[in-house]
Amino acid sequence: MAVTGREPLRVTIGDAVRDLAPDAPGEFEPTGPGAGILRTAAGPRRVLWAGRAPRGLGAPDGAGPGAELEIVVDGWRFVATLEPAARAALRERARRGAAAVRAHAALIVRAPIPGRIGAVRVVEGQAVEAGEALLTLEAMKMENVVRAPRAGTIGRVAVGAGQTVELGDTLVELA
Repeated sequence: MAVTGREPLRVTIGDAVRDLAPDAPGEFEPTGPGAGILRTAAGPRRVLWAGRAPRGLGAPDGAGPGAELEIVVDGWRFVATLEPAARAALRERARRGAAAVRAHAALIVRAPIPGRIGAVRVVEGQAVEAGEALLTLEAMKMENVVRAPRAGTIGRVAVGAGQTVELGDTLVELA
């Protein structure tokens, strides 16, 4: 997917995300290779950049979507990612869809350390919220609380009080 200069670009700096139209009048004016003027509400800002463009943005050997670009604006250094806005929107829709599927799939809670089960605080069929205590695991005279990583319903409790478990053993199945 080659960028012709007419498609909007998604620029991400930290948590800030903005779609820019490269041919938008007055917003950004290139002044040379790796330099330009960005017109903002606070006034014009001199912009310098260095890095390889993501694949499809002019660099055939680029690093692909999400490639980093170093930008200096009035002396302030930022690291940004640059990709076509349509591709970024497609990736966001796919990520939301995958998250929805994961929220409904069974999840196995495994032992984070070897030890002995102190107390089981849930039963099969019980609804739990994210962060709710499932059981306690005793190791090296310390009591560790194992919590639900997400909300759901307890499908199966695989351990009982006093049982010894090893690292990675199944403790609870969360539906």
